[in-house]
Amino acid sequence: MQSHAGPSRSRRSYDQFCALARALDSVGDRWTLLIVRELLAGPRRYTDLHADLPGVSTDMLAARLKHMEAEGLAERRRPPRPATGHVYELTARGRTLLPALTALAAWGAPALGKPRPTDAVRAHWWALPLREAVRRSCGGDVPGVVDVVLPEGTFHLRLDDEPRSGPAYAEGPASEEAGARLELDADACAALADGSLALADAVAAGTVRAAGSGSWARKLRGE
Repeated sequence: MQSHAGPSRSRRSYDQFCALARALDSVGDRWTLLIVRELLAGPRRYTDLHADLPGVSTDMLAARLKHMEAEGLAERRRPPRPATGHVYELTARGRTLLPALTALAAWGAPALGKPRPTDAVRAHWWALPLREAVRRSCGGDVPGVVDVVLPEGTFHLRLDDEPRSGPAYAEGPASEEAGARLELDADACAALADGSLALADAVAAGTVRAAGSGSWARKLRGE
């Protein structure tokens, strides 16, 4: 029996000795990067993943998760008691995809336009582009954790380069005290994401409301 070192080979490899081709062997299949997007928010149950990936079939989701486990990108484990069942979470290698997904979100933001009638919407899908927009506005005064409130829901962002105290973003308000709280709508999110609107200008115009007593929130408000 032939053994393989490292992650298993994709069933549909490009068979090219190229770093990009190897990356696409691991994450180039339909749905894989969107699963990574969900797992960047922390461990998720299969049912939660399925709920936040509208359009994916149960068979497809199961196959993609199995492939990600084989590639060393994700793992399935039991959560601490009293929780039951299993959760999926990214491995250290899987978490290093954060910059790649951030860059792809920035590249795709100008093509968003207005939501199509068939488009599903989740508040935390704005986390990747907004995290980058907030980081751009921080300069050297990084608030650490920011709560973001949209009509569709609330999530929080961790702004350090390599978040160690938790995932880069997650649904709901932060369990610890946030350095600021931003309230905005999808139109403001889209403008911040594609770079056509700076966060400080959005706060000055009232398009975004910045609450909080931290120095960065006060600076955004011009105090």
